[in-house]
Amino acid sequence: MSEASRDLLIVEDNRQNLELVQFLLEEAGHRVRSATDARGARAELERLVPDLVLMDMQLPGTDGLELVAELRGDPRFRHLPIVALTAHALRGDRERFLAGGCDGYIAKPIDVATFALQVEALMPPPRPAPDAAPAEAD
Repeated sequence: MSEASRDLLIVEDNRQNLELVQFLLEEAGHRVRSATDARGARAELERLVPDLVLMDMQLPGTDGLELVAELRGDPRFRHLPIVALTAHALRGDRERFLAGGCDGYIAKPIDVATFALQVEALMPPPRPAPDAAPAEAD
């Protein structure tokens, strides 16, 4: 693992994809929660705001881009890192998802050997612990 353990939310309706992604990220030492649709994602975000969200773009009901737009309209989630995790890999898809509010893009099928490192490269710096004292300047 190349980063400290982080809290991640995976929003993926395909059970096999969800289990694989969750396994790889947990093996890398991260804490992973999941949802299979937009309603479940909203509920998970009310419980705990993660360090990063991996968002499938093809969800039942409200699709991933609609959910990203909704989250970007909520001040609590405006700066939440959201990465598109999608089988959409046609020319222009990456740009469309980034323009739609995603902070990164990972195409499926994923490369199991490098997936956790790809995700970690897209994570923001760790947030300081609430009780951490600020570093003193010399």
